Amino acid sequence: MALLFFLLVGAVSLAAALGVVMSRQPVHSALFLLTNFASLAVLYVTLDAQFLAAAQVIVYAGGIVILILFVIMLIGGETNDFSAAQRVWSRVVGIGLGLILLLTVSSSVLTRMLRAPDDATSLLQGGTPAAVGTALFTEYVLPFELIAILLLVALIGALVLGRQSEGAGEGVPSVEASD
Repeated sequence: MALLFFLLVGAVSLAAALGVVMSRQPVHSALFLLTNFASLAVLYVTLDAQFLAAAQVIVYAGGIVILILFVIMLIGGETNDFSAAQRVWSRVVGIGLGLILLLTVSSSVLTRMLRAPDDATSLLQGGTPAAVGTALFTEYVLPFELIAILLLVALIGALVLGRQSEGAGEGVPSVEASD
């Protein structure tokens, strides 16, 4: 029964991930992303990592997806038609990056499967707040800070892209920069 549940939730997660990539409407893509995050949270719960599931729902589903939807609404969600050369180029790059990702994940899984099993007690506490905090701020402090800077740059970029040009919002008060 547990295997059937895992396969069902995994299929929903994979279908939502495909929906994110294949959808032509940005809002639909964001909603598929929300579905994917929710299904991953369910998988975390099945692995007895309730803290990670709650963090997944609060941070990603509750924060990041809302931020993405806000940016889509701010700058407009219309789709652009690309030329045939641009479509071919983006497909080639996408397939190449997908193959690199597949090889990397496969290598990681095979390495993990062939390695000797770890201590069972350390594996059971993988989802507790203490274990996550200790790993995040000791072993992964540099990637944590780099992600924070990346999110800050993305937020500033969204604000710059969302600014209206001169005369675009006539009759609407705007914020002027004062020196």
